[in-house]
Amino acid sequence: MKINRLHLGAILWFFVIICILPTASSGVETREKATFAGGCFWCMEQPFDSLPGVLSVMPGYSGGTKKKPTYQEVSAGGTGHTEAVEIIYDPSKISYEKLLLVFWHNIDPTVKDRQFCDVGNQYRAAIFFHNENQRQLALRSKELIERDRPFKGPIVTEISPASTFYPAEEYHQHYYKKNPLRYRYYRYSCGRDNRLKELWGSAAGH
Repeated sequence: MKINRLHLGAILWFFVIICILPTASSGVETREKATFAGGCFWCMEQPFDSLPGVLSVMPGYSGGTKKKPTYQEVSAGGTGHTEAVEIIYDPSKISYEKLLLVFWHNIDPTVKDRQFCDVGNQYRAAIFFHNENQRQLALRSKELIERDRPFKGPIVTEISPASTFYPAEEYHQHYYKKNPLRYRYYRYSCGRDNRLKELWGSAAGH
């Protein structure tokens, strides 16, 4: 059977495209979302912000019912929201399991409706899962923490489906960078670092 130049050229281009596609697609950045609450969102932004594979961390409000709540409304209680962070990450560079571990080591999982010096449902700790896989991983991580925890007391941290996340006001974004002295004073005066060390020892904050 004779193959003319036009057909031969088309065949060659087909094989070139097949060879190129895997290489091109491998360079595409994949993105997934994780949402955690651990009391003051200023203090939850920093631990995730510099992790390799984390693309962005945004403080905001999650878990409530009121649309577009303000900081004043959430901090006063009554909206059902808690201060939280929304994390966009590349799962090819950092796993959800790693994010969960960082989450646990930055909260007090033994208390309900508070974190450190901040008291109220609006400061509760929570894992807000975005799909079934995240739910299973969150439950598994909780089981492992319960089994190996270096502290006394049950784990009461909430694990719930993610709802609408509302970004916090601009002055809350990257607060630890914009106001480093005030940020460090707040962490110190709130007793956050001391309590984390009591709970987790050398793993605290990591």
